[in-house]
Amino acid sequence: MRILFSLSLLASTAAFVPSASFVRPATTLNAEQFDQEQFIAESKEMRLKHLEEQAMFALKIAVENYGNAVFPNAMIAGDCVITHLLHRMGYLSDGKCKVMVVDTFHLFPETMEFLKEIEEAYDFKAEVFCAEGVPVGDKAAYDAKYGADLWKEDIEQYDKVCKVEPFQRGLKTLSTDCMINGRTRWQGFERAWIDQFENAPIGGGLAKCNPIAYWTFEDTFDYIAKYQVPHHPLHAQGYPSIGDAKDTIPIPEDGSTKFVDFKFEGDPVPWLDYASERKGRFVGLANKDGSTKTECGIHVAGAEKTFDRDLWEAGAVKNIDSMEAALEIKKSGKPSVFTVYAPWCKFSIAMEEEYEKFAKENPDVDVYAFRGDEVRDFVTSEFNTSSFPTVNVIKADGTAVKYESEKRNADDFKAFAESTM
Repeated sequence: MRILFSLSLLASTAAFVPSASFVRPATTLNAEQFDQEQFIAESKEMRLKHLEEQAMFALKIAVENYGNAVFPNAMIAGDCVITHLLHRMGYLSDGKCKVMVVDTFHLFPETMEFLKEIEEAYDFKAEVFCAEGVPVGDKAAYDAKYGADLWKEDIEQYDKVCKVEPFQRGLKTLSTDCMINGRTRWQGFERAWIDQFENAPIGGGLAKCNPIAYWTFEDTFDYIAKYQVPHHPLHAQGYPSIGDAKDTIPIPEDGSTKFVDFKFEGDPVPWLDYASERKGRFVGLANKDGSTKTECGIHVAGAEKTFDRDLWEAGAVKNIDSMEAALEIKKSGKPSVFTVYAPWCKFSIAMEEEYEKFAKENPDVDVYAFRGDEVRDFVTSEFNTSSFPTVNVIKADGTAVKYESEKRNADDFKAFAESTM
């Protein structure tokens, strides 16, 4: 397509000086011509060059001005750009910037394989964190401790256990003072006003660097294509963004839009339109208030409030620390109240005060608490536990009678104990 400009208009816009490649011989005495497609291509290149320089300057500040910059890498497209930028600046191979990865045990198998690929390509080793008390990569151990269906039972607790807590623990373990991440304004209204630097509500004011805050999703793929950046293999299968396999789908769902061999196949608009990058994420999930889920919990207010302590560590409730001790209580011949809990469970946390109150107001009753999330088979068979918390009355003959009500206050516990013992 060609557009004609009068000489007078060109004269009045002296601030705009197109490159020589734009201008072609005039076909009339009063006109100049330029190639619109070439103008757009060169303008995009100018924009991308500026965004690169801006992002690299932000990364330089994050790494050079802080002692322990850490990049939590989810290996989505924007994170692949940041990884490449850090590599170009030498911050990965020299260890000035650490990379951490959270393995939720529900990722696509390709994700952790892709991590190995970029570790080799960029000469670094990521620190991998997962649910507390579970060895890295041991899905069976995770299932045994937390349950394979935790995400179905309580998505908020799943987020805390598999995402927020290991994320926070990773930052603390690595002594992070500046966290680098790939959030952008283009990703949606929840992030529309972020800047390149923020103070995160973590650890009392951790600095937060968003080096590609002002990039569009198109900019991200332009950069990947320009430098042939290694990127997640599922982009070639129709996924614009990649999270947990259980709730991530292609967009469109027929997989007709793909990014293959550093170029788009099909219509790129479903991926590149505003707030479309994460349309295929959190599919079928809802928050407790019924609203559509759009965040995993890591980047929302209050994410720093994770379970950093056990429950009933001191007071009238007696905390039992072994299976053997728990069985001795059943065999003792003395009635008692026995609660199986998990310290990460918000319902366990919510009843802590009332259960302690019940124990103080009833000193003649032995009141126990036992952490059961690490020994699920045991508490299921011995203490009626299918979810947390589970309150039981242990009768004199050792029978455990489950408290079925959702009312968890001191008076209700007392009424149940009196009627059951």
